Amino acid sequence: MATRNIYKTAVDEDVQPTNTCPECDGRVTTNTHETVCDDCGLILSDQAIDPGPEWRSFPEDQSNPERTGAPLTPSLHDQGLSTTIDKHHDGKGRSLSPQKQRQLRRLRREQGRAQCSTTRERNQMRGFYEIRRIVSALGLGRSIRDQTCALFTTAQNEDLLHGRSLEAIAAGCVYAISRCNSLPRSVAEIARFAKCNEDSVRNAFAVLNTELGLPTPPPTPRQFIPQLASALCLSPEVRHRAVEFTEQARKQGIDNGCNPAGVAAACLELASNDAGEHVLQCELAAKADVSTATLRNHRDALAEKLVETQ
Repeated sequence: MATRNIYKTAVDEDVQPTNTCPECDGRVTTNTHETVCDDCGLILSDQAIDPGPEWRSFPEDQSNPERTGAPLTPSLHDQGLSTTIDKHHDGKGRSLSPQKQRQLRRLRREQGRAQCSTTRERNQMRGFYEIRRIVSALGLGRSIRDQTCALFTTAQNEDLLHGRSLEAIAAGCVYAISRCNSLPRSVAEIARFAKCNEDSVRNAFAVLNTELGLPTPPPTPRQFIPQLASALCLSPEVRHRAVEFTEQARKQGIDNGCNPAGVAAACLELASNDAGEHVLQCELAAKADVSTATLRNHRDALAEKLVETQ
């Protein structure tokens, strides 16, 4: 299935014309009003779009003429266009009387009802709130949050939310965007902060990946090395040695069909033992969300292959 573009591309309106006059091959100058040839005076175009502000600001002015407001954000159901009504102060920072506060309380109630007038908007608000909470708990950036909200909107437009939990779809979107950006986040790690179990997250990701055709490459053990090494406070030498072990495991085919986090933990254990920085297996397995038996199996298989190649 072809991958669908879930993000809007902006159209560049400031396309500059050619720098050569078509009549005399002279130099062309473009200002905010027109494009004119400096040699023959031919006007190539006029009434150009001025993307700049129509106001001017000076340091000595007390008033602020800027009125553009906050930028639009796809992480809110209304993209941040709704008005915020304060509780205790007006626009100039002055305290409000009790009568005015009661009036603004009624206005906030009516505004909240008007913002989510349909079930679709309420579901979108709930889904975006869950996405922002999970992304914040995982320590991901704003770009990941915006991409996840855009993916949730696409899933809602494709009617993928019917009969499914909003929390599961939101967690599945976070995992899908993490996979698309090659971020080492496991299903168990996302399910720890989500309001659903691991099976629900996997099912939601499978639906998104199948129906939308997401470009999700399979995770590799090398992607988990920096995260695990930082969590265990290992030295850069151990980290570089573990990366070399992951490359050897890939060439030998040891990581085929295996949990990449478990293979990365096994490589870190071998690298730490070679460098004299011994790490407890239970602690390493807990950071990688695998069992100690899985860690030992991957370690023994990797050590055996390394001995054969030496």
